[in-house]
Amino acid sequence: MDIRRRNNVTVTGNPRGPVVVLAHGFGCDQNMWRLTVPALADDYRVVLFDYVGSGRSDLSAFREDRYASLEGYARDAVEVCEALDLRDAVFVGHSVSAMIGVLAADMAPERIGALVMVAPSPRYIDDDGYRGGFSAQDIDELLASLEANYLGWSAAMAPVIMGAPDRPELGEELRNSFCATDPDMARVFARTTFLSDSREDLGNVKVPTLVLECTQDAIAPREVGAFVHRTVPGSTLVTLDAVGHCPHLSAPEATNAAITGFLAGLR
Repeated sequence: MDIRRRNNVTVTGNPRGPVVVLAHGFGCDQNMWRLTVPALADDYRVVLFDYVGSGRSDLSAFREDRYASLEGYARDAVEVCEALDLRDAVFVGHSVSAMIGVLAADMAPERIGALVMVAPSPRYIDDDGYRGGFSAQDIDELLASLEANYLGWSAAMAPVIMGAPDRPELGEELRNSFCATDPDMARVFARTTFLSDSREDLGNVKVPTLVLECTQDAIAPREVGAFVHRTVPGSTLVTLDAVGHCPHLSAPEATNAAITGFLAGLR
């Protein structure tokens, strides 16, 4: 299979620079990184892609059994790295892609040499001694609403997830991105995202890691960022002065500064 076509791979930036892979979250696609790419393009070779079922990926490659677990999405990421023969790439993952990056780095340690987690959450459901931000009933209701009326769910949830009430156009953009995703494929990705528990995987991380959290995030509260930082060995935590779950869109300057500062320290 042509992995580049399957995952709509885009390569831009400095062809001789270190490699940075940008991975989108649930309901999104690579276009969500459009404000980050210019900050990287002069110094880094930038790789973008769409997970199968998202964006302009080859939808015929979607298999529910593969994408019913985060490992399936991690295999997408690894296969993109293999197709481009990437070595020691920095994997920048937004939201659920932060955990996908953890799995991908464990699957192919020669391919991924560092991680940037943007608004990560290893588990969305509260547990004993752990605050994920949602009760099990909350998530059940969220998924039931999504499955019953995906377009209505998208319209209601996008502004909450974006969390930028002073910039309604960003919430509208996220809603449009959600609505452009096939509802059946979105259902699978949503269940995989919101029901996953990657807490134990965090302790296996062996590469330099930057954790980016926002001061206010309805999807991943600050207790989650603190947990990820505490659990990932040697990680760095940066709290962005940003509201919402998509700081690369709502606060791109602060997000880009944190990412480029981390990257500079790796060189």
